[in-house]
Amino acid sequence: MVIADGRKFLVSAFVVLSLFFISFITVNAETKEEIQSKKAEVQSEITDKEKEIDKLAEELIHLNESLERTEKAIEDNQQAINEVEKDIQPLEEKVSKLEEEIAALQKAIDKRDEIIKKRIASLQENGGSYSYIEVLLGADNFIDFIDRFSLVNTILESDEALMQDQKNDKAKIEEKQAEFNAQLDELTDMKTEYEEMQRHVLEQKEQLEVTKKELEKKEQENKDILEDLKIEERLLERKEQAMREAEAMIQRDQELLTASAQPASNSNGVTQYAEVKENAAPKATSQPTGNKRQAVTTVGNRYIGNSVYTYAGGRTAYDVANGRFDCSGFVSWAFRQIGTNLPTSTDGLSSVGTKIPLSQAQPGDLVFFNTYKTNGHVGIYLGNNKFIGSQNSTGVAIADMNSNYWSKTFSGHVRRVLP
Repeated sequence: MVIADGRKFLVSAFVVLSLFFISFITVNAETKEEIQSKKAEVQSEITDKEKEIDKLAEELIHLNESLERTEKAIEDNQQAINEVEKDIQPLEEKVSKLEEEIAALQKAIDKRDEIIKKRIASLQENGGSYSYIEVLLGADNFIDFIDRFSLVNTILESDEALMQDQKNDKAKIEEKQAEFNAQLDELTDMKTEYEEMQRHVLEQKEQLEVTKKELEKKEQENKDILEDLKIEERLLERKEQAMREAEAMIQRDQELLTASAQPASNSNGVTQYAEVKENAAPKATSQPTGNKRQAVTTVGNRYIGNSVYTYAGGRTAYDVANGRFDCSGFVSWAFRQIGTNLPTSTDGLSSVGTKIPLSQAQPGDLVFFNTYKTNGHVGIYLGNNKFIGSQNSTGVAIADMNSNYWSKTFSGHVRRVLP
């Protein structure tokens, strides 16, 4: 009877405790689901932030490469400017020396004028002035007349020779002056062109540095957010672990009560499900091929926004690998890619193929512009008054021939090198 009462008590206690545990587990099951849902959200945000940080890191790598190319271009352009300045300096010295020669010649001219005046004065009597005719008419006899005529003729010939020497010297000086001024103007224009090019490249570098600072700031902000998310993830994992430990403890207590209430025991299995996500494989892309005209107009597209204008660039493998071109170097490189060899200078390119009017221009023809000199810039015509080339302000880019700058410098020079 006592044993039966004891068993009833244990069964009653088990029922009460079971109801309590069921209620406790139900309440905590909702909390666990909330924790797991929140953890999944945090993990998704962590994945997104990591991808964003990776993307920013790639952009920074690309930006640093652009900065390196730009800094190298600045160095090369400055070297070109220095070389032009070296050429200008001796020319300026020649001009200065020429000015000294002009001053010396002017003194000689003044001295010759003084000699002529003295000669005339030697024929004057008592300070009075009279003409050569009066000198001849003042002869005492025929012999005196002949002597005076010979003297006057000698003076006139001498004066005429002196005046001719003056004219010849002046002409030589003016010729030298014109020659030196032409050379000086050409070098000055070249220096101006290089300085303008350098200004554009420096502006490009400044903009790249601003963009780099913005990307670095954004990258750091994302790293800070990522760190906060990882801290939150660890806290949720601790809560989840604490919840599992509490459930395990309840399960053990329930098993103990069950064992005390009845001799038989049973076990429960737990099935867990795992979700596997498969990333879609990237789709392969194919690049269509075309004729030579189409190919030469598109082969340089990879350098758009990924290159820098460099004086004498595009002639070496290093330049090509790093997107360093000047205008003629880019054009020559583009045509080499389709199996056509062209000169690497604007002077050489300006005489290849056949000259045609702009109205007949087709994609793949060459267009020339009078920038710092005649045919100083060249590009590849794309159609619709647009062309691709290495511009000193942007590197390889597509430009509009109707724009203010290009329309002013285009003289109508178009050449066809492809059939």
